[in-house]
Amino acid sequence: MTILKALQENARRKNSEIARDHGVAQSTVLERIRRLEEQEVIQGYRASLNPQKLGLNVQAFVSVTMQRHEAETIKKFEEGVRTIPQVRACYHVTGRFDYLLHVCVRNLEELGKLVKAEIAALEGYGRSETFVIFSEIKPDKGLPISENPLGENP
Repeated sequence: MTILKALQENARRKNSEIARDHGVAQSTVLERIRRLEEQEVIQGYRASLNPQKLGLNVQAFVSVTMQRHEAETIKKFEEGVRTIPQVRACYHVTGRFDYLLHVCVRNLEELGKLVKAEIAALEGYGRSETFVIFSEIKPDKGLPISENPLGENP
């Protein structure tokens, strides 16, 4: 298992445990983690939270089609999306939609307000389609990590 895979599974895992599993010195693991952070391979650490325990009972994907595709309009739309806390992630995509937003809210009423009042008010917004998530089949557990993704020793 690589250091990256170990950290992705549990970022609170002790360097000494990772070192023991890889058969290297703890200082080696510490140095490799420091280098991965400097190279921005590791971009940060965070807790994985349960949305339902926080009262966020509805998740959905909102696809957005832009009205206009000018650079300034796109820039303002993307800046606006970044300010909406209920948007967990936003992707600029190919296909029949321009953007796909993953949103998380307390209930369906809040979802309706989010789409109609906040998302629809963004610069360049044309139309949207909302897909309510019934259940999560495979949660995001991180990126697929090969045994030696950076070509280094463990």
